[in-house]
Amino acid sequence: MNINTIKPNQNKIIAVGIEGSANKLGVGIIEYDRLNKSFSILSNPRKTYITPPGEGFLPRETAWHHQNHIVPLTRAALNEAKLEPKDIDCICFTKGPGMGGPLRSSAVGARTLSLCWKVPLVAVNHCVGHIEMGRVLTGAENPVVLYVSGGNTQVIAYSQKCYRIFGETIDIAVGNCLDRFARVLGLSNDPSPGYNIEQLAKEGGDKLISLPYVIKGMDVSFSGILTYIEKEAKIQLEKGSCTKADLCYSLQETVFAMLVETTERALAHVGSNEVLIVGGVGCNKRLQEMMGQMMKERNGKVFDMDYRYCIDNGAMIAQAGILAYMKGIETRMEDTWCTQRFRTDEVDIIWRDD
Repeated sequence: MNINTIKPNQNKIIAVGIEGSANKLGVGIIEYDRLNKSFSILSNPRKTYITPPGEGFLPRETAWHHQNHIVPLTRAALNEAKLEPKDIDCICFTKGPGMGGPLRSSAVGARTLSLCWKVPLVAVNHCVGHIEMGRVLTGAENPVVLYVSGGNTQVIAYSQKCYRIFGETIDIAVGNCLDRFARVLGLSNDPSPGYNIEQLAKEGGDKLISLPYVIKGMDVSFSGILTYIEKEAKIQLEKGSCTKADLCYSLQETVFAMLVETTERALAHVGSNEVLIVGGVGCNKRLQEMMGQMMKERNGKVFDMDYRYCIDNGAMIAQAGILAYMKGIETRMEDTWCTQRFRTDEVDIIWRDD
């Protein structure tokens, strides 16, 4: 890492963020006003690779999608923000975690822009991007963070320059569990399988099917639940003893109850009265409702965001990147490699002083 030089009289810093760790490619632009100490999201366009119902997305095809769309998406972000390349101070990109092919395609795009525009690069942890976007948008001070997405499930709290993981999934992520069951039912991937699970679950509620409830200490497990409900769905649907809505409702209620329980344990441990929900699954209204009910009983508060910033987007990468950049950090070209494994607690959170 290099130490950059921000001009003393430079009042505004503008960062481009490129996110492409999975099937969503986003290019966001963030402006930081050093006088007012405020952030502004200038643009945040996104393009999603959507596969046919019942199918997932493969790394190679997803990488091709990102390669085809990164240039027009960057152009759209600049146009919406009414900026030119000369206005940009740094380019931030997702270093990991994520899928290898899509990550690499996004990083190549970031490197190319850096060389063409002659601006520095800042590598960003995807998970930290979610957290920092959530903090700035909601105003949460020092919350316990529930990070739930298609690739990650973690309960996190900040301590001594680090986002420490109190609990996590020991196998698949909660979003992956929901997405894969949506494909078993043949639900559409547009706009996302998890969203369509949520909508179908609203039609259920008459019948709660008993499913495995697996918490091990502070960690959770979803692979067994998925295996069980995949088998049970086929049997019960053939018998006509339940509906697809009942299955979706039961799955949501079970996995979300597990997440609420582990989050409450973390709250008790750190003595916090705030919960921040981030990640794509954080859009789910039922999860927000269940977490809100628990926090109401504890006289606490839940902070959540809408789909624009919960799901993967470029602005969140720009947000985390600009925080590091203002502390003098940039990434050398030879260090701009990507990794599929990059834990949240591996990042030094040098921009927080609390």
